[in-house]
Amino acid sequence: MEDCKDLVVWTKAHRLTLATYQRTRTFPKEEMYGLTSQARRASASIGASIAEGCGRRSDAEMKRFLQIARGSASELECHLLLAKDSHLLAAEDFRDLEEKILEVQRMLASLVERLQGPVSS
Repeated sequence: MEDCKDLVVWTKAHRLTLATYQRTRTFPKEEMYGLTSQARRASASIGASIAEGCGRRSDAEMKRFLQIARGSASELECHLLLAKDSHLLAAEDFRDLEEKILEVQRMLASLVERLQGPVSS
């Protein structure tokens, strides 16, 4: 697999992480080790998992780490929904981040399908 930074999905995951860090800056101090930390960790894990898969140098390992990245994206979405419903995150900010998450999830799914290759009958 190529350098992870050459993958569009990694770039979008990295931008999602930066946006998550930006939007969680306003969370209350008492959430620093709770929701703030959880959302940031989940967002950073997406790009890190893609990078780790690229470093493994096999399609099977890459696929496994792309699935882990998808799981982290789902976890991030859950944390952000909780933040929105707890009135820590504005609905507009949630929608913006959710769109970014869904785009990354679609791209990860597409890349997994490409790695599986054609299905023989």
